Amino acid sequence: MKMTVDFEECLKDSPRFRAALEEVEGDVAELELKLDKLVKLCIAMIDTGKAFCVANKQFMNGIRDLAQYSSNDAVVETSLTKFSDSLQEMINFHTILFDQTQRSIKAQLQNFVKEDLRKFKDAKKQFEKVSEEKENALVKNAQVQRNKQHEVEEATNILTATRKCFRHIALDYVLQINVLQSKRRSEILKSMLSFMYAHLAFFHQGYDLFSELGPYMKDLGAQLDRLVVDAAKEKREMEQKHSTIQQKDFSSDDSKLEYNVDAANGIVMEGYLFKRASNAFKTWNRRWFSIQNNQLVYQKKFKDNPTVVVEDLRLCTVKHCEDIERRFCFEVVSPTKSCMLQADSEKLRQAWIKAVQTSIATAYREKGDESEKLDKKSSPSTGSLDSGNESKDKSLKGESALQRVQCIPGNASCCDCGLADPRWASINLGITLCIECSGIHRSLGVHFSKVRSLTLDTWEPELLKLMCELGNDVINRVYEAKVEKMGIKKPQPGQRQEKETYIKAKYVERKFVDKYSISSSPPEQEKRIVSKSCEEKRLSISKLGPGDQVRVPPPSSVKSNDSGIQQISDDGRESLPSTVSANSLYETEGERQDSSVFLDSKHLNPGLQLYRASYEKNLPKMAEALAHGADVNWANSEENKATPLIQAVLGGSLVTCEFLLQNGANVNQRDVQGRGPLHHATVLGHTGQVCLFLKRGANQHATDEEGKDPLTIAVEAANADIVTLLRLARMNEEMRESEGLYGQPGDETYQDIFRDFSQMASNNPEKLNRFQQDSQKF
Repeated sequence: MKMTVDFEECLKDSPRFRAALEEVEGDVAELELKLDKLVKLCIAMIDTGKAFCVANKQFMNGIRDLAQYSSNDAVVETSLTKFSDSLQEMINFHTILFDQTQRSIKAQLQNFVKEDLRKFKDAKKQFEKVSEEKENALVKNAQVQRNKQHEVEEATNILTATRKCFRHIALDYVLQINVLQSKRRSEILKSMLSFMYAHLAFFHQGYDLFSELGPYMKDLGAQLDRLVVDAAKEKREMEQKHSTIQQKDFSSDDSKLEYNVDAANGIVMEGYLFKRASNAFKTWNRRWFSIQNNQLVYQKKFKDNPTVVVEDLRLCTVKHCEDIERRFCFEVVSPTKSCMLQADSEKLRQAWIKAVQTSIATAYREKGDESEKLDKKSSPSTGSLDSGNESKDKSLKGESALQRVQCIPGNASCCDCGLADPRWASINLGITLCIECSGIHRSLGVHFSKVRSLTLDTWEPELLKLMCELGNDVINRVYEAKVEKMGIKKPQPGQRQEKETYIKAKYVERKFVDKYSISSSPPEQEKRIVSKSCEEKRLSISKLGPGDQVRVPPPSSVKSNDSGIQQISDDGRESLPSTVSANSLYETEGERQDSSVFLDSKHLNPGLQLYRASYEKNLPKMAEALAHGADVNWANSEENKATPLIQAVLGGSLVTCEFLLQNGANVNQRDVQGRGPLHHATVLGHTGQVCLFLKRGANQHATDEEGKDPLTIAVEAANADIVTLLRLARMNEEMRESEGLYGQPGDETYQDIFRDFSQMASNNPEKLNRFQQDSQKF
């Protein structure tokens, strides 16, 4: 209802004017309450709508996930994807609707209440104030006495001024009232009309969207009717097949249900067996066994890689076991171990024993023609244990290792007996072995020989390079140096007893090593050479801090020698890393030559020979020093008690470090300054070595005499790669401790990252040298 106040009545200030004001003021107060309520309801509606959009979006994402899960069903995937896209459009339309509602109702009406109604209230306050002042002036003017002329004039002047002010403010107040009454209608109708148009646009968009989707939904409905009919038909067929199978009698031959034969995939037999563990408790576990590719393997779960029980059935026997309490047991015995198994029935036991015996006989028949008919790349001994991609990848890795290692001189035949095509290796000796000799090496213990398969195991790149640095010829020149002089003949293939005696004498007793005279300390002349350079080396190493670089002398000042030390040639081509230890670079040329002569001396202490050869990256000399009895953890008291492993770090060779670690080097042994191999590798920025030491259990919490651990040094040197490796290793260690996973390698992400760094350090070391290269630019 429109309320209008007359300006003429305003000037009279009549009771009619006052009554009109009272009615208008009450109406405006009621209007303000209604508008405030409407704005609050609009805000609640918008918040609820936004929550609905969020829930609707989550529901739509669930439909998309279901569509991705149904990727093997084109009809379901296409339909769900199309529906989720349409729902996403509707969510967008809803969002636009709520935005327009907020602008039309909430913002517009709130602005009307805050602006126009606020002005009305302010005008009302001024009007009430001046009205009161006018009343006071009238009362004072009426009360003044006639005989007091001065007071009469003062009262008259005040009343005149007050009336004038009242008329101005009253007229402004009436104007504000009339404007408000006129504007309220347009503001309310304008906001509501905008709100309704927003709804109209929303429903039009939804209608257009589903009009386009309608034909597809109709076709899908017809297709769904056919699917329902087909599903009912398939159900009847399955019920009939179920009934047919259920009526069969398996009581007479139920053993066939317990094992399977898949000749097409090379599986002679497979099924469940109980296996007795080799631990102290001798527990029995049920596993899925199979005979394939002349091997006996088992799995706990289908996705697990098969565990090889017997690598080659030609070297094993099978027999009944009646001397234990359990029934239906049989034993598979190989040259290195035995495996106790239990079947579920006597028929199954006989079937398994027969299958093993048949496989042994078949393997012997095929033995003669195997090397001639089959190419090494597709040899059964390197074939995959199943048809999965993961096992195929593993086989390819093993075949690659076999080819690379057998290309080394002498590696095409067994190092100890000469049998052709060896497929086993001793990783700490760097030699290849036949399967029979590998079993004998295993019996020596890992402190003498660590055996690994060239075809069944996955080879780390640094370990593969180690094998390629040595080889049978190199090792035999050391360990069989006196075989001809002593008139001893090497054992032939098949002579197992002779092999055991020969291998033990060769590697454990080292009877055939040319044990020349070894002095406990160098001669005086050589000692002076060592002590002269040692002081400078100690100074240079002790001053070498995080990120410090030692520059290579100009090419003209460094020459290569005959001792195998890699230096810089006169033509300027760099064969030594740009950042190396101060051990050699702070020596004069004459001292370096004397030192090399000293290395070649036949009177060299084995520990010192290993120490020097480790820095020179000379693996044959290192193997020779170990054969002569060198302590792999020998500490050089003349050079801060540095070890051969620390020298290998300073020399910058990843393979040298791996060789020492495989031969028992202590990865945490520290020098006088409290720095271990990990400290030195971090200081020099050797990322590949840091990765190797962390994989081999280096303690990254150890601090040097300055109280710095490797992570602190890497952070100060701003070496991002090493900081990343150290932090990942520390995080993985904390995670394993919190979850109680002591002794386990860590999660797959951590292993993948370290595997990538290992591959890069061995195959693309230039990518890890960017820190040193960037440092040299400045």
